[in-house]
Amino acid sequence: MDLKSLIRDIPDFPKPGIIFKDITPILKSPEAIQYCIDALAAPHMNQSIDYVVGIESRGFLFGPAIAAKLGAGFIPVRKRGKLPHRTRVVNYDLEYGSDSLEIHEDAIEANSRLLLTDDLLATGGTMKATIELVTPFSPHIVGVSLLVELAFLNGSAQLDNIPIHSLVQY
Repeated sequence: MDLKSLIRDIPDFPKPGIIFKDITPILKSPEAIQYCIDALAAPHMNQSIDYVVGIESRGFLFGPAIAAKLGAGFIPVRKRGKLPHRTRVVNYDLEYGSDSLEIHEDAIEANSRLLLTDDLLATGGTMKATIELVTPFSPHIVGVSLLVELAFLNGSAQLDNIPIHSLVQY
């Protein structure tokens, strides 16, 4: 499936100079959604994944479905103040500002096998922060599964040699 034809560029969003990769046309197509879920899960089908960790907010769009496909649980990583239970927090910089991410302090058991997922990897700041957030749980991070990778920004260099699977590269 030609996913690139379904991703539109939105110039100057969320700020001038940024070209936002809008995946909402993919979400309008049941065939495209199913294709993405299958393709994002496929490399990890025989890797005994315990949890798929999805990053707010677009990581939530595919994460639970990938988890279901893999027979795994889903763990949300959210922006600060959105989780109801006690949390761990990490502050980080991204390409157009700074932010914080949280995870429940009891979200992951030691030695769990994790697949991290999000819609897009740009400079790697958000995914690096997620790795920092889950590391105190002593997990085994099996890989990162992404819809879009902006490879020209070299965000993968931030990810400690964790294998990356992306469906679309720019």
